[in-house]
Amino acid sequence: MSKLNADLLQEAVETVMKFSSGEDVEVNGIEKKGKKRNFTETIEAQITLKNYDPVRDKRFSGTFKLPAIPRPQLKCCVLGNAAHCEQAERIGVDHMSVEDLKKLNKNKKLVKKLSKQYDFFLSSNNLIKQIPRLLGPGLTKAGKFPTLLGPSDDMQEKIDELKATIKFQMKKVMCLNVAVGNITMDAREVCVNTQLASNFLASLLKKQWQNIGQIYLKSTMGPSVQIYF
Repeated sequence: MSKLNADLLQEAVETVMKFSSGEDVEVNGIEKKGKKRNFTETIEAQITLKNYDPVRDKRFSGTFKLPAIPRPQLKCCVLGNAAHCEQAERIGVDHMSVEDLKKLNKNKKLVKKLSKQYDFFLSSNNLIKQIPRLLGPGLTKAGKFPTLLGPSDDMQEKIDELKATIKFQMKKVMCLNVAVGNITMDAREVCVNTQLASNFLASLLKKQWQNIGQIYLKSTMGPSVQIYF
């Protein structure tokens, strides 16, 4: 059950979107001059935890697929067999074959450059086990080890699924950020994504909503608007 106030959430999303479209908005009684940017701003939920000890309490980690893709601009590269490379070519997705990977010669700098170039990777099932041997530990260290792409998987569907998937992972900080939308989306979609993301995080916590302190919504360049107190 979500503890977010639907009206407050709707108002916050509209404020964030108005600011990003260049309209002036009022946040906490202060007038903010809006500015339209020349890129698509991501909308993030910024969540602070309370009554939670990151040292003593159990660390948590979980992924959740949102109904609407928050960051469609995420870049994917397919590390594939011949069939998958051909499929990637057809749908306009970057791809590398075994031969392409061998050319990197496990060079740490080249592997690091590759990992920075893309947000995530897919790999054919007959190639994924060879990744550590071909590239070394570079992709794993970057937190971008490829996701398995099965022979019967629809590549575009798999890419869209990963673009729509968010991850919560507790480290040593009490603040978590997660993408819930972007300024080109319908406000309703951002609201639904935010509700679901918040509910999912609460389900991972020991005392659920009692462990959540505040939640803010913020576009990449915009002000933070509080939606949970």
